[in-house]
Amino acid sequence: MRAAIALLLVLAVAGCDKPKPAQPQAEAVKEPTGRVDVSAKGQDAPAKPFLGPDDGPATLAKFRGKPLMVNLWATWCAPCIAEMPTLDKLAGREKDRFQLIVISQDLAGRREVTPFFEKNKFANLEPYLDKENVLMEALKIDTLPTTIFYDAAGKEQWRVVGAMNWEGAEAAKLIDGALPKPS
Repeated sequence: MRAAIALLLVLAVAGCDKPKPAQPQAEAVKEPTGRVDVSAKGQDAPAKPFLGPDDGPATLAKFRGKPLMVNLWATWCAPCIAEMPTLDKLAGREKDRFQLIVISQDLAGRREVTPFFEKNKFANLEPYLDKENVLMEALKIDTLPTTIFYDAAGKEQWRVVGAMNWEGAEAAKLIDGALPKPS
């Protein structure tokens, strides 16, 4: 019995100093994996404060007047990281039709988010922060990433719970359906 316990301890300790396998780079989200949810359609965007890119106070109400897409994400969330390049491209391509902001839920704030943005060199996204996760609580979100689309009056149109290829046909259909039709 003692020999068996000793052998288990040796094997357990031997496994501790093995290097962790390399983490694969987040692959681009090719097909939508998120779930579209319209159960909160028509609800007002919460008035909870978070931090803007300049560390000044921000709220979703600040963006009223133009449709707004809000992505809640974190640097430790692999699906979040995978969809960020598609969000960056979408933000640049659609800037005339709607605003797109990404709000980090990282508790460490800028310490984690700034190096992530510097490494990825996003051209169209700025890092907003919600270190206390007040938006997740107000929006009753328990999954990252979650992306919510608001109309120009700040009313929710839909949300996608999970990752999405924001350059794909499914995303285009969702966005086009939420935007006012040209007159």
